[in-house]
Parts: sequence; structure tokens; C-alpha cells
Amino acid sequence: MKYPVLLDDSTIGITPVSNGIFSEAEDMFNQAFKRMEERGFKIVLNEDIWGQEKARAASAEKRAAGLADMMADPNIDVIMPPWGGHLALEILEHLDFDTLQVKWLTGYSDISTILLAITLKTGIATAHMANIVDLRGRHMDKVTARWLDVLSCQQGAQIIQTSSERYQLEWDHEHPTDIVFNLTEKTKWKAVDEKGQDLSEARFEGRVLGGCIDTMRHLIGTSYGDIPAFRENHTEGEDVLWYIDVSELDTVDLKRSLTQMKYAGWFESSAGLIFGRVGKPSVKEDYTYKNVYQDIARELGKPVIYDVDFGHKPPQMAIINGAYGMIEMIEDKGQLIQRFK
Repeated sequence: MKYPVLLDDSTIGITPVSNGIFSEAEDMFNQAFKRMEERGFKIVLNEDIWGQEKARAASAEKRAAGLADMMADPNIDVIMPPWGGHLALEILEHLDFDTLQVKWLTGYSDISTILLAITLKTGIATAHMANIVDLRGRHMDKVTARWLDVLSCQQGAQIIQTSSERYQLEWDHEHPTDIVFNLTEKTKWKAVDEKGQDLSEARFEGRVLGGCIDTMRHLIGTSYGDIPAFRENHTEGEDVLWYIDVSELDTVDLKRSLTQMKYAGWFESSAGLIFGRVGKPSVKEDYTYKNVYQDIARELGKPVIYDVDFGHKPPQMAIINGAYGMIEMIEDKGQLIQRFK
């Protein structure tokens, strides 16, 4: 694995891989860019970030070229696309993965489609974490703030992140707090064992892979989603610790998607699965999300920890695709340890 390192005076490149910034959101992003400069970073903008047409910032070719240019630019140290969207998948065929340099690419939601593909194809670690627009607050909560520590880790080091006290139930962009989020709900991690029974304690470890299942599932069956090749070329044969963010999939669609991942062999040599809090829950009939987790745990014979701190209901930990991770839950709290090896 190849791990980038964030430095205090790094230059951040902002280029779209999915959505652009529509006019109503410009103030939020300008505030985010200013906040990063106040923290000592330099900001370089690709002008393609401004505007949104037909569900994307620009054509697939332009978005791919913008990312490739920033990956190749020696003056840019880390790349933070503005936010997710719907059609990041389109740019993959226009990227030359052999030329990508070792630097951080960060974000979540649809951005995770690109993060996972890059890590699988190249062995370059990528960071599933808050988008830059979520980092515009005067302060950061304790969980979100750890992104700086995680991305600053050296090869061979390890970093520990612990669960939050409270999480945000709904986004309220009109009334952001000093930390942007409205953290109102008590955090409670939960788990089930390989028989689908509730657990008060759970622990497993493996090579970390994952992202937003709403979009990353479309890598299944393509050259951009070759899990066996990644394990052979970039790891020491460890089991995979899967983390899965669910944005808008209803329970039946989520189960179908997990089943497809299973059929495609993605869960072979899996250590276990962790799920974030569901962004927009939608229960079909009486089939709940917990039922989905119980079913997949039984089918795989592996434990599942859910309602973990990542994804569309912040705060979220910085989870590194390609790192060696250990997840542990005791009662309703937990920690994630990641080793950059």
C-alpha cells in the first residue's frame, strides 16, 4: 500500500468528480475555502466546480481531466472534490490509473466510487471522510477533527478514533452551528453475530475497503471493482474489513445490493462488515435495516457492527481505504484503529 501524508502547509486542490456547486451553495463553499486558508492550507480551484447542469458539474472527460491534472501537479498535495452527487462513475474510463501520483483524495457519498476504484487499481490509499463543505465551521467536533491527524499519519504508524457522543439526525443548511452540524441524538453503536443475534461486544480486523453502496455497487463486475486483484497485488492476503455507507437505499434495495456483492465474490475472505447510520431510511413492508444486517451476517457467517460514525449522518471518522483496521465495540461505544502498513 502507498500512503500519502498531509503536511501543515499543504495545498488543497478542489476539482469536481461528480456534482458541481450550484449558485445557492456558493456562499457555503467560499466559507469552506476561506476556513481552510485560515487553518494554514493553500487552495487551488478548478473553475469547473462552479455550476451544475444535467446532474453533473461538467462532462465526464472534463471532470476526469481536472482530477488527472491535479493528481499530476507537484504543487498540489491533497484533492478534495466539493461534494458527491450521482455520476462520478462516468469518469473512470477516462482516467489513466498508471499515472496517478500518491496524494490524498478525500470525500464521501458519490466521491467514494472514485476513492474505492483508485485504491483497488493502484494501491494508493484514499480517505472516506467529511467533504470540504462540511469542514467550514469555526470549530470542528472531536470526531470530525481527527481527519487532520489521520491524513498526517506516516507510513507504518497507527491512529485510533473513538465513537461520538451525539450525531446529527437531519441536515439544516440554513442554520449551521459553529461546527456546522446539529448533533442532537445520542450515539449508540450496535452489533449482531454470525447468527444474527445481538452482541454487547464485537471485534474484528482486516484490510479496510468500502464506501457508499448506493454508488460503489456499480463497480461490481467491472475492472474497477476487482477485489481479488487488489488483495493479491497490494496486501499480504488479509481478510477485508468492509465499511458500508447507506445513503438512500430502501431496505429491499440494500439487501439486493449486498446479495449482488456476495454473488460477485466481494465478501470472500471478509472479516466482517460495519455500516454507518442510514442517510434517508426507507423500510419496505416490515423488513427493517436491522433485519438486513442480521440476514447478511447469517449468510456470510460474519459479525456486523452498525450505526457507526461515518456516512450521511455526521459526524464521521476518517476511514482509509487500504489501511489495516481493527474495529471494536463494547456496549454502545467503540473505536477504530487503523495501521498504515
